[in-house]
Amino acid sequence: MPARWQAERSDNNSRKRNQVMSTPSSAAQADIRSEKISITARDGYRLGATRFHANGQAKGNLLVAGGTGVPQRFYRRFAEYAAQQGFNVLTIDYRGTGESRPASLKGFEMDYLDWSEKDLPAAVDLLSQDPLPLYWIGHSFGGHAIGMLPNHDKITACFCFGTGAGWAGWMPRSEAFKIRLFWNVIMPAIVAWKGYMAWSLLGMGDDLPRGVYRDWKRWCKFPHYYFDDPSMPQVHDRYAAVRTPCAFITSRDDPWAPPQSRDAFARGYRNAPQTIYDIEPAKGSSPIGHMGYFRSEAQPFWDEALGWLLTYA
Repeated sequence: MPARWQAERSDNNSRKRNQVMSTPSSAAQADIRSEKISITARDGYRLGATRFHANGQAKGNLLVAGGTGVPQRFYRRFAEYAAQQGFNVLTIDYRGTGESRPASLKGFEMDYLDWSEKDLPAAVDLLSQDPLPLYWIGHSFGGHAIGMLPNHDKITACFCFGTGAGWAGWMPRSEAFKIRLFWNVIMPAIVAWKGYMAWSLLGMGDDLPRGVYRDWKRWCKFPHYYFDDPSMPQVHDRYAAVRTPCAFITSRDDPWAPPQSRDAFARGYRNAPQTIYDIEPAKGSSPIGHMGYFRSEAQPFWDEALGWLLTYA
């Protein structure tokens, strides 16, 4: 990764600025104390999670809401860095994934919305038990979930990377072709064979329950995800109820959540104060894509996110 990334930013007041972010130094980070814990979801399901304790006096509690099929361990470096900066951090594996996975996914019944209506609300409940501000870092699905939380009012501010509407029509043409092939040809055959979304066979992520596959595939057919689903008219009012300040950031080379896809989804948070900007990778740099926001070289993004959240302390 070269020494500089350029980012173009605008917020809900339509202000724009250019920003240059430097590559992080290699200085050793302080040891961060962490521990594995178990959280009980709102319906009693047991979830695996990890607590990272703030280095020094805590500035706030921070919940990392990861992407679909992305295990909590992927966010460990970010969680340790945020803890070093003074945040108590919680990462979590949603039901059916990672440390919250049953012995077999075949026959495991759940709905995709269970993650945002039962799993993440339990994490919010846990972190909101003390008087510190509660902040949210979302990745992909993590930006979807806010509007479906029954307790989103407990969150002080949310900063989300790579959240999009999932519709292939928003993606670059070559990526759109692959995604349509994935949903309509490849994955139906794999699910019929294995009984669950075994996309680890393709090297794309951790395997997922059949219910996640069913719902995700359906909503990705719509340009505005489940906002366009005629069976879910209640979604509009639920998202309109969110008043929490939210930032939605995406890289222009993110093939799954390019800016137009991000905008198509973020419009659902119509009453939330929003900060929206695009990251423009510097010429000759390594791709950021959909996963690069949480790789170790992305520390400048982390500083930006954590600093933004603290403005709402």
